[in-house]
Amino acid sequence: MSSPVESVVENVVDRIDAVDTETVDNDGGGTTNIDRWANLAERVLAGHRLSTGEALSVLAAPDDELLDVMAAAFRIRRRYFGKTVQLYFLMNAKSGLCPEDCGYCSQSKVSEAEIPRYNLLNEEKLLDGARVAAERNSKTYCIVISARGPTEREIDAVAAIVPKIKQQYGLQICACLGLLTPQQAQRLKDCGVDKVNHNLNTSEEYYGEICTTHSYRDRVDTLRAVRDAGMELCSGGIVGMGERREDTVRMAMELRDLGVESIPVNFLNAISGTPLEGANRQHPLDPRFCLKVLAMFRMVNPKSEIRIAGGRELHLRSLQPLGLYAANSIFVGDYLTTQGQPPEADYRTIEDMGFEVTHGEEVAMRA
Repeated sequence: MSSPVESVVENVVDRIDAVDTETVDNDGGGTTNIDRWANLAERVLAGHRLSTGEALSVLAAPDDELLDVMAAAFRIRRRYFGKTVQLYFLMNAKSGLCPEDCGYCSQSKVSEAEIPRYNLLNEEKLLDGARVAAERNSKTYCIVISARGPTEREIDAVAAIVPKIKQQYGLQICACLGLLTPQQAQRLKDCGVDKVNHNLNTSEEYYGEICTTHSYRDRVDTLRAVRDAGMELCSGGIVGMGERREDTVRMAMELRDLGVESIPVNFLNAISGTPLEGANRQHPLDPRFCLKVLAMFRMVNPKSEIRIAGGRELHLRSLQPLGLYAANSIFVGDYLTTQGQPPEADYRTIEDMGFEVTHGEEVAMRA
């Protein structure tokens, strides 16, 4: 007897197969909802760029059409990434002590959350984290520090450790060090960093509601410095901070315009002691809406890696497996200051879905 999640997965596959093999008409001879979403996916695959209205329609899709939306998202995901999943591993290399006032963050100066606070980890601990990342079958090791931007000493430490990690473990490196100057970005490129993470987090219009110590444009400038240095961009955002759906769509489109290669989609885990600690009650997210968010990001950014990031266990709950029909990447293990689920649960989900973990770039068929 199938479990509820297995039954839903089977239904999505059935919808994909139906759309691939037949044209579905309603009793009046018009277009059905299956056609509506399938046609949108086909237009995207043919080069169409989603409009604001089309992206909003994905977020507003009735729950009865959820499986059709996910089937459409999977058609796009399958074209560019097949049935592969890429794993990322986070290392909180410097915790707390941040002078910024980001309302969602447990490490900010305005946070009273009970978290570990320490300066940059030494080389031995960073290498040990890379060992764990490799053992967990991760493609990318993410070195993250809490800061407005890195000090010269921190840049030096990253520049020294990255070649050793790559030599010993063959991992790709993503650095998340805060705001960067062009010179700092170039140093990261020169030492072997593959991509830099710097999230937009929300739309430019809403950004002032979540942070006042730096601007949205500061973040965009960092991403442009990273691009100019020749590294890939990793940038996404957080859903559930009180923003409107239009803000989420604008963020997705800004990421498209910036050509971001890797997009982490977070669902706010409102941490006690932060200014947004009550946001999950005030602006509740349900698993079905979270799936529509992932589908929208896939349709707006068809060739980008979409990663289900923080909050997936809390907000997707038993529907986590369905997220992989739109996304092709997840974090394995814990997040910066919150726990993830055991890696074994992720491996089992990937296997049960008929997907496979990959390390290579060759799966991103971005022609």
